[in-house]
Amino acid sequence: MITAYIHAAMQRAKYEILKDDKTFYGEIPGFTGVYANASKLEACREELEEVLEEWVLFRVSRHLPLPTLDGIRLRIKKAG
Repeated sequence: MITAYIHAAMQRAKYEILKDDKTFYGEIPGFTGVYANASKLEACREELEEVLEEWVLFRVSRHLPLPTLDGIRLRIKKAG
């Protein structure tokens, strides 16, 4: 389920070439703080996915809500 969630989020990614240094900038709308910058588009995508994974894990560890994507809702269930 986490893989499907990451894939759905990455499908929403937006990329642009920055005018000042011609590097690629990527972000995922609705995921505050999830962005990347690299000299090549593929490197930017890889960095963005890594940042997204860390963002998801951080939010899960803090019991913070995550956006629902394509019907995928990640949440922590209490054991017991």
